[in-house]
Amino acid sequence: MKMIDEFKQFLLRGNVVDLAVGVVIGASFSTLVAALVKGLITPLIAAIAKVPDFSMLTFTLNGSQFMYGEFINALVSFLLVAATVFFIIIKPMNLLIERASKEPPADPTDKKCPECLSEIPIAARRCAHCGQPVQ
Repeated sequence: MKMIDEFKQFLLRGNVVDLAVGVVIGASFSTLVAALVKGLITPLIAAIAKVPDFSMLTFTLNGSQFMYGEFINALVSFLLVAATVFFIIIKPMNLLIERASKEPPADPTDKKCPECLSEIPIAARRCAHCGQPVQ
């Protein structure tokens, strides 16, 4: 019984549940990004480059056929997915995080002496460097 209770406690921990949710959402998001690349971005590149598919590219060496076109397709697909994720997800999220973390500028603690232009505290009535009265 004790082992079953420990197992339930393990399963109901926050990090295990969070990880499970992250995996499910990640798989769903992967499908979404793959559909975006396959349905929109790849046809757009095919329309521009006039080469929609590289899978027919092969060469033969000693009777063995090397299908390097499949590798090119996978590489192009990977690059398109990476670029899509970077420009549609990462860059906007970084901008949002940057905007949210900006702190307002601190109030100044010093001012310049009008006579000698040295830095003096804001509350000073006389410059410590030249002795002139300061408003």
